[in-house]
Amino acid sequence: MTFQAYLDTIEKKTGLAAEQFIALARDKGFLDISAKAGDIVAWLKADYGLGHGHAMALVNLFKHASGNATGRNEKIERLFSGKKEKWRSAFDRFYAHISTLGDDVGLSPTASYVSILRAGNKVAIVATTADRMDIGFKLKGEPFSDRFSDARTFNAMVTHKVSLTSPAELDQDVLDFATRAYTASAQ
Repeated sequence: MTFQAYLDTIEKKTGLAAEQFIALARDKGFLDISAKAGDIVAWLKADYGLGHGHAMALVNLFKHASGNATGRNEKIERLFSGKKEKWRSAFDRFYAHISTLGDDVGLSPTASYVSILRAGNKVAIVATTADRMDIGFKLKGEPFSDRFSDARTFNAMVTHKVSLTSPAELDQDVLDFATRAYTASAQ
């Protein structure tokens, strides 16, 4: 599901557009840099009946609206620009999936890849070329397979790697592996 699809679903469910939620969040002080994602999620669940994934989509929207995510977003935009642009929708879908797993998910982009973190612990890293999107997972003890191979030559911070040659290859197997990596990151 794309980020815009999340926002469209939220509007259908609540009758409120993204701009209206931004105004409500501003009134509650949730656009302030010190606002906690957990507090925002609790408010959206209690007052609007949103599920965790939709609430986290709005948390991300609020970060953009407040300008608190500007530097991070610029790095992400650069990682998915030019010939690598085709991978943006797959990355957004991958991150949206992980974001539904908990309110402790964050991004830490560098010049060459994006780390996806759970409470500061590595869950996955995503790197792209024009022809490939590589996703590295930190999942100690999980056996390697033809699809989820040893990642030591890719990045020392992760254990497994999957290489996608088409955005359509981001399938349920990859999302399930991400769920296991998210769960393992708490241990």
